[in-house]
Amino acid sequence: MSETHSHDDDWPYPHPQQPDIEDGPLTDLMIMTDAVAELLIDKEVFSADDMRRTLEAIDSKSPAEGARMVAHAWLDPDFKARMLEDVNAAAEEMSIDASTIPILAVENTKDIHNVIVCTLCSCYPKYLLGLPPDWYKSRAYRSRLVREPRAVLKEFGTEIPDDVEVRVHDSTAELRYMILPMRPKGTEDMDEEALAGLVTRDCMIGVTVIDRD
Repeated sequence: MSETHSHDDDWPYPHPQQPDIEDGPLTDLMIMTDAVAELLIDKEVFSADDMRRTLEAIDSKSPAEGARMVAHAWLDPDFKARMLEDVNAAAEEMSIDASTIPILAVENTKDIHNVIVCTLCSCYPKYLLGLPPDWYKSRAYRSRLVREPRAVLKEFGTEIPDDVEVRVHDSTAELRYMILPMRPKGTEDMDEEALAGLVTRDCMIGVTVIDRD
């Protein structure tokens, strides 16, 4: 395709126009989801107002919660070990609501770079990272990342050395992922708040790294 576009604050370079999944007609699963929600409201399992408040709570989330966890993990090795074992439980320690869907943290090292995608739709740890960016939901990202991860990362300005393994993690409805990025050099004297300020949404997805050089 020759037509290109860019998202001002999302994908940093022009890429082929790829309609978002919401741009097309409702799929069978979408119709089923709406039907189940209507049924649960009719059965008074929860009210439409309850559903609205829950959606508003999700929409209000930002990457700041995930950034706090990353910074805390950098400073506390014991917490880091618990976070890598169970993100949801570790979040609860910090009075952070990570929701009930299991989240797995995968750690970037000098030998391994991790990046996350949802090849089927846009499963994503919204409670810790906020709403997913448009490019995360695009067919371009969902299909290309698993086939040519280094090329996609390069479009974000992230060039991974050849001797570093790139691992792609596919999120599902039952399991979400977040990246624990490497702590950048020269931050030994920074406190937790300052460290959290270095952590971005994109580095917790894995499409960028934190570089203070």
